[in-house]
Amino acid sequence: MPQVVDAEVVVVGGGPVGMLVAAELGLLGTKVLVLETRAAVSDRPKANTLHARAVQSLARRGYVDAVAGVADAAPQPFHFAGIQGMQIAAPEGEPSPILKLAQAELERALEQRALAHEITVLRSHEVTQVSQDAEGVRVVANTPHGTKSFSALYLVGADGSASRVREQAGFATDTSAATVSALMGQVRFAAPDTAPRGWQRTPRGWVVCRTESDGTGVIRTLNFAAPADWRARPTLDELRTEVRRILERDVPMTEALFLSRFSDYTQVARTFRLDRVFLAGDAAHIHFPIGGQGLSTGIGDGFNLAWKLAYAVRTGSGDQLLDTYDLERRPVVEQVVRNTRAQLALMRPAAELDPLRELFARILPFGEVSAFIGGALSAQETVCSAGRDSACEWTGRFLPNQLFKTDRGVEDVTELLRAGRPLMLYHSESGQRHASVAQGWSHVLRTVRVHGRRPLSRDALLVRPDGYIAWTSASEDLAVLLHTWFGQHR
Repeated sequence: MPQVVDAEVVVVGGGPVGMLVAAELGLLGTKVLVLETRAAVSDRPKANTLHARAVQSLARRGYVDAVAGVADAAPQPFHFAGIQGMQIAAPEGEPSPILKLAQAELERALEQRALAHEITVLRSHEVTQVSQDAEGVRVVANTPHGTKSFSALYLVGADGSASRVREQAGFATDTSAATVSALMGQVRFAAPDTAPRGWQRTPRGWVVCRTESDGTGVIRTLNFAAPADWRARPTLDELRTEVRRILERDVPMTEALFLSRFSDYTQVARTFRLDRVFLAGDAAHIHFPIGGQGLSTGIGDGFNLAWKLAYAVRTGSGDQLLDTYDLERRPVVEQVVRNTRAQLALMRPAAELDPLRELFARILPFGEVSAFIGGALSAQETVCSAGRDSACEWTGRFLPNQLFKTDRGVEDVTELLRAGRPLMLYHSESGQRHASVAQGWSHVLRTVRVHGRRPLSRDALLVRPDGYIAWTSASEDLAVLLHTWFGQHR
């Protein structure tokens, strides 16, 4: 494998997760090449829900203006298995805990940021081969100008559920066969006022419908009788028939703008890293799309992985830092799989489940229940295990947005993390000795002195670029952690 590479990191897949990884790497000065099969961003309806932790992470980089400007939002109503009554809340000072944003709009915003960081994005490039050795990776792609080969130090596969990277690199997966079948259509209704509203359950399945002012809308059906052949192309007549079967009435639809088929087929890679190749988003995990968790989970993958790759390239920290990606993200994904399965179990239309649904409907509005389930759905209960210290419960947790008086004036966490660098926050009086240790890694992290009466929970905090607390002054091993993750001090 040649030592001269086309990029330090190749990202295969230009969807929102791939573009986020590219933008994050570019922010930290990494040379990145994005290879995307599609010629342009697709406006087909996909995910449109971002949950609190994804929104908070995006806000800390200013990726979406609509996110960065919304603070102190009220708790938002949400559902569990189609059962209404719960609310998802976020800490004071954070953005809205639920953001409705079309996936295509997010993808465009992230691509613009990646391009601003001089990332190379090559569209109409279909990857066909992936290989690696001790020196780097090589990718072969079909392009508008013939077959081309690209080399890099690392490769990120963010190329979706049918990932060629996953297949070519030899990632093993755990799968569960489909037990239900579902249809989704972006359609034009003949009589929009008569279309179903929201979540409709009958003994024959579910219909979920959202209409727009122009007479179009998105309608989904869920059939528990038997999984359909996912290879069969859905038709408007099939969707009409399925809606009629479930609701026992016609919902006139005159045109299908887009149709797709999905199920509860589950696939999770047994590891998200094989040497120099990494998986993120749907390439790493597929689950039943309930509760809008898929896109947000992929965004979490991207924020976790990108800074680690950037510093592995920049400082040569290598395996000890890069191994933490799989260590931290796969348990999160496995928990998402469990809660989507729990929701699907509650959604089965069997009459014997009615008492259980009634129980959930009664307890979901309770504050503690709502906070517990909402915290799981919104990923706000996520704790990063790398570097966790039993001496301090703060390590591994996300640092909430708050105001600090610093040498530059009044700054909040969102502003302090905008540059994507690790952050040492230390109390002006009691944290100086910890700041002195961190100065040895000033080429990597930023140290910020905060003033006032006990503005921090500890004398000093080390905050990762993704917003999680890596270390507090309750521990004495700061130099060891910095050396492990960022190499020799200067």
